[in-house]
Amino acid sequence: MNRYPLWKYAIIVIALLVGSIYTLPNFFGEAPAVQVSAAKSSVKVDLAVQDRVQAALAAANLTPDVVTLDNGSLKVRFDSTDNQLKAKDAIQHALVPDANDASYVVALNLLARSPAWLTSLNAAPMYLGLDLRGGVHFMLQVDMPAALTKKAESLAGDIRTGLREKNVRHSGISRNNQTIEIRFRDMETLEAAQRVIQDQFLDLQTTSAPDGADVKLTAVINPVAAKRVQEQAIKQNITTLHNRINELGVAEPVIQQQGTDRIVVQLPGVQDTAKAKDILGRTATLEIRMVDDSAEARSAEFGNGPVPFGTERFMDRSGQAVIVKKQVILTGENLTDAQPGFDNQNQEAAVHLTLDAKGARIFKDVTRESVGKRMAILLFEKGKGEVVTAPVIRSEIGGGRVQISGRMSTVEANDTALLLRAGSLAAPMEIIEERTIGPSLGAENIAKGFDSVTWGFVAVTAFMCVYYMLFGLFSSVSLAVNLLLLVAVLSMLQATLTLPGMAAMALVLGMAIDANVLINERVREELRNGASAQSAIHAGYDRAWATILDSNVTTLIAGLALLAFGSGPVRGFAVVHCLGILTSMFSAVFFSRGLVNVWYGRQKKLQSVSIGTVWRA
Repeated sequence: MNRYPLWKYAIIVIALLVGSIYTLPNFFGEAPAVQVSAAKSSVKVDLAVQDRVQAALAAANLTPDVVTLDNGSLKVRFDSTDNQLKAKDAIQHALVPDANDASYVVALNLLARSPAWLTSLNAAPMYLGLDLRGGVHFMLQVDMPAALTKKAESLAGDIRTGLREKNVRHSGISRNNQTIEIRFRDMETLEAAQRVIQDQFLDLQTTSAPDGADVKLTAVINPVAAKRVQEQAIKQNITTLHNRINELGVAEPVIQQQGTDRIVVQLPGVQDTAKAKDILGRTATLEIRMVDDSAEARSAEFGNGPVPFGTERFMDRSGQAVIVKKQVILTGENLTDAQPGFDNQNQEAAVHLTLDAKGARIFKDVTRESVGKRMAILLFEKGKGEVVTAPVIRSEIGGGRVQISGRMSTVEANDTALLLRAGSLAAPMEIIEERTIGPSLGAENIAKGFDSVTWGFVAVTAFMCVYYMLFGLFSSVSLAVNLLLLVAVLSMLQATLTLPGMAAMALVLGMAIDANVLINERVREELRNGASAQSAIHAGYDRAWATILDSNVTTLIAGLALLAFGSGPVRGFAVVHCLGILTSMFSAVFFSRGLVNVWYGRQKKLQSVSIGTVWRA
């Protein structure tokens, strides 16, 4: 009656074994480390950089505990924060001789102390939130007027193309902040242009007025479209920040919108505010411009003359100057995809770009009108532009597919595609608030949270053992297993634990023991009604299960609602809360009954059970 088949005991043993293995890494803590990442797409962190770092550390008489090279970044672990700071200075001096033109980002970080055999099993500790691990917090203000100005600039170019396609002649198109002004020689042409704009550009509202001998059509973005542009700008900025920070290996960053024009960025484990700013600034922007091949431009390329008016000088990857026009034909906003590949003609590494419909149309028109001329594809990173390639246009290019090739390796093609996919910021941002939470404060929060969970567990265990005797001990063991499995699942999912999450753990203890209270009271009730000991145990577990299931499902629904609609600390609480409910149903019912079956199930003539005082009617 009260015996488990062998496979159920096997499940319990496997659950305990897996839970123990994946919980262990959380007890080893974290060690101070220095992380080296590339600051430019053309720079690689490889074995050569690792050798330079180790040589710099040896020269400074520093011996690292572990040196790992993975995901394009080098992590060097030390035994103390003093050695960490000394190592950071030594590595910075070796790799970044010029702070104004840094090729590498050298930042402080924290790494797990887990032994190699646990790491080989992919057993890693839970990520800790900013309040537990320490790190940096930024509040970013998005420049919404700049986003609208950028949209107006794009619309001005589209209007120029649209009027040309409809053969509507104008006397000039100019932009004044977020206002587009178009001049015409007569009212009839203005009305034709107004019809084109009303048909093709629904985001604009227009007005007309005399302007000397001409007439002027003024177009502005309507309020509904302006709100949509602002919403899209902040969403694009959030996506871009996610992509860039994820590529730098910062574990579990928090990037979320606050209000209508602000973004909160939290980087747990990063202690260097200056380097964190550098991380946020690493966004790549694509621009396509025409190359100026005039005699003055050729002379300026070799430094023999000034740069012609309306042009700029940029360097290509070989160090050769290229003079390009300031007018931007296309930007990264028109890019829908970027994938590394190879040139079909010479099998060199290349990046294949896919443009949206608007970008494909513009690119087709420009290439048709500029056959025989050079077109420069520029990559802007950290405010500095670099000419990736400047090929000659051989023929009209349609279909929205563009290829970047020339003097790049396969790795460079992969990295360039990655940067372009990461996108550009739709609007500039300014840091209006920043603060650093030190690891010592995080350690204090961890200690307090651990104490709260520990003392809660001790109090619940003491009560259960006193009130329910041996059954109370079984309940306490199952509660410990519940806590073990919860931490293991959180570690396996690499969830982020915060202070609200630790509060949820303490709450789960009380909720998990509630199931055992129901079972124990049901067994007592059966004994008071005169049932035999074995029958009382069997009936107690079977008849309490429906009540336990109902209560846990209703609580789980509330937790899922918090998970779906909450954000930030509320979401962290909900994750631990929901997982704790699921693990408690396994431990309180399945595991605790296994313990009872092992202890009492083999006794055929069981006279009594140790479940506290049982009063008979």
